[in-house]
Amino acid sequence: MTRQSAWLFPGQGAQRRGMGRELFDRYPDAMAAADRILGFSVRELCLGDAAERLTDTRYLQPALFVVNELTRRASADREPAPDYLAGHSLGEYNALLAADAFDFETGLALVARRGELMGRATGGAMTAVVGPGAARIVDLLAEAGIDDVDLANLNSTEQVVLSGPAESLRRAAGAVTAAGAGRCVPLRVSAAFHSRYMADAARKFAAFLAGFELRDPRIPVIANVTARPYRPGEVGRLLAAQVHSAVRWSESMGHLRSRGVDRVVEQGPGRVLTGLWDAAVKDAANRSTAEPRPVAGSTPVPAAAAAAPDGAPTAGRPAPAVPAPAVPAAAALASAVPVRAVPAAAPAGGAESSTYGVRAVGGTARPASGPPAAGPTGVAPERLGSAAFRADYGVRYAYLAGSMYKGIASTELVARMARAGLLGYFGTGGLRTERIEAAIATLRAELGPDGRFGMNLLHALHDPPLEEATVRLFLRHRVRFVEASGFTQPTRALVLYRLSGAHRDGTGRAVAPNRLLAKVSRPEVATAFMEPPPETLVRGLLAEGLLTAAEAEAGRALPLAGEVCAEADSAGHTDAAAAYTLMPATTGLRDRIVAERGYPDGIRVGAAGGLGAPESLAAAFVLGADFVVTGSVNQCTPQAGTSEAVKDLLARADVQDTGYAPAGDMFEIGARVQVLRRGTLFAARANKLYQVYRQYDGLEAIDAKLRRTIEDGWFHRELEQVWKETREYYLRAGRPQEVERAEQDPGHRMALVFRWYFVHSTRMAMRGDPAERVNYQIHTGPAIGAFNRFAAGTALADWRNRHVDAVAEALMAGAARVLQDRFSSLAG
Repeated sequence: MTRQSAWLFPGQGAQRRGMGRELFDRYPDAMAAADRILGFSVRELCLGDAAERLTDTRYLQPALFVVNELTRRASADREPAPDYLAGHSLGEYNALLAADAFDFETGLALVARRGELMGRATGGAMTAVVGPGAARIVDLLAEAGIDDVDLANLNSTEQVVLSGPAESLRRAAGAVTAAGAGRCVPLRVSAAFHSRYMADAARKFAAFLAGFELRDPRIPVIANVTARPYRPGEVGRLLAAQVHSAVRWSESMGHLRSRGVDRVVEQGPGRVLTGLWDAAVKDAANRSTAEPRPVAGSTPVPAAAAAAPDGAPTAGRPAPAVPAPAVPAAAALASAVPVRAVPAAAPAGGAESSTYGVRAVGGTARPASGPPAAGPTGVAPERLGSAAFRADYGVRYAYLAGSMYKGIASTELVARMARAGLLGYFGTGGLRTERIEAAIATLRAELGPDGRFGMNLLHALHDPPLEEATVRLFLRHRVRFVEASGFTQPTRALVLYRLSGAHRDGTGRAVAPNRLLAKVSRPEVATAFMEPPPETLVRGLLAEGLLTAAEAEAGRALPLAGEVCAEADSAGHTDAAAAYTLMPATTGLRDRIVAERGYPDGIRVGAAGGLGAPESLAAAFVLGADFVVTGSVNQCTPQAGTSEAVKDLLARADVQDTGYAPAGDMFEIGARVQVLRRGTLFAARANKLYQVYRQYDGLEAIDAKLRRTIEDGWFHRELEQVWKETREYYLRAGRPQEVERAEQDPGHRMALVFRWYFVHSTRMAMRGDPAERVNYQIHTGPAIGAFNRFAAGTALADWRNRHVDAVAEALMAGAARVLQDRFSSLAG
């Protein structure tokens, strides 16, 4: 079949502040016409103070129509003409414009009226259903006796949107949850858009359309209502029907594939439609069939049926519903994976929300020759762990990529996890707040305003102001997911983050918008995080005006951390705990405290440390883990922000090739971290430095021979030179008190000099300096050795193929397979 191409135009939800910035000056005539017809400035709406109105469908729809069209004009200068056109909901008007069904001014008038009619609608609600069970949604509704809810949006086999009365949608969500069919996310809209309840708006719009001359498309345009090309004379009728009919996007993409389309170009802001296209291609490849399997209840429309009046549904089935634009995806989506829901801010004036539908996310698929991509029938990786956790975190799997300090858990790593429908934490430890803020900005730009990602908060034992400044940064940028590590007790910063925005909802239930996940390795620390925030800290923040009375009151009914992760045998700060004892102790604590406190949402307990093989994850879930957090295995991926030299060493490690060394940030108190031992002398030298610190009163007291060894063999500079550099660093950092203390306390001066080695050894490892290889400090647990054994003989044996999402897929699918095999064996 001849290779074909298609241009795709996004709909409402793809908008973002600043869209069209690079286009407006190139097309002054079009901008002047738009402003004249619309009665407001599109430029000001997108770029200026009026950008807040981008949540109001009356302004958004025509503005997005303009930006889509200008994008198409710019692209036409370098792209060959397409063979097909398609647009998602509002985007269909841009597809028809590109096919010469009407001119630019007519299109503006049409979308302005459409937005006005949709903005007037009130009553009803919408809910997104995301998950592998979405394909069974019609059967689930029928079994529950719910016949007044419509399918509003059919993006893929794992993503639909329902529209109808609010109470019926709550019942539908209950049915979906009870069946374990997916996650239900209520959308913040003021009406049951794009359903049978929009019939009056559709009739009014049909009357408006009758006043315009609409031509048949010169290039085939796939209609949302039929998932097939427009036939002669259908433009007006199908545009009117689209207001109350479903967007059959998955079927539309299937039809394009069946016609030989193998390349798409998205014409507008964002890349959500590219992600859905890739998802459709992947889904088809998995089924080994050219035509897509439609979502249950969305019967494909044959050519003869395309002329049915108003896109009437098959007898006995609910009326088709909604075109629902998807939320903007991150830029440059790669090959797609299943999708997740992303709630957003409430729309202005009850208008159509930017949360319409759900956001498509993508990632790079695991190499076909690697470990298995899916578990056998019976145990699915999507169902391991807590369904409530997956819903609250917006992830496909109860699986997180934990942070690694100094940005080793990089923005690239975190963004790739998000595009795969998963979540990772950026490693902020050891970074200045300017660098952290830049990382947040990068992730927002790549993932869009509603993209989900987490940030780490590492306990700053020697610098509490830095800890609080980091939290203030998170709050200012509305970072909703934070991983707390290295804490032995609650701090002001933790309480401030957790309780900011806490309130009582309409039912009186205490809720907090900020999700705090605490890593713990001791029961007493776990207890501190499971209890409400300490009253003394709450009162202090309240007295300083950092918390409101309402936040403080709600916070007293909440645990300090909604998620507590039992960290055993991991890299980073650890007590070398064993998961087989730590997990039961932690879940037992959780059960007791939740029963005593009556927390309405409970507390989820996760597992971390030693998770390098499917068997390890399977064991964690059997021990009661609601979720798992990986670490070491992610450091040996292309996305990790460390050197290739480090990744080469990690890829050769076995389970016995790690050891314990002092933690540089907690050197004086003897806290330890687990590091790679094979190929480096760091662990031995670091432990010796701690021994020297404990043995001698100051640098001057160190034995002369030992001092020469440290200076000439380890530091490659004199200790006084190291002190000079360290002194200058603290003065530049605005911490003169450290210098003053060191000059009065020889022991503290020695500690600061020795801590320089920990910073230096990390820096050399991240740079991959071959001359300093023996000093590389590489935090890792034995999980990396376990993963190397698991991946041996597959494409994942080469770390260059170990994309962070591929590692997640392999481990979770493998865990499901292990559990299925064990259950079958026990049953036998």
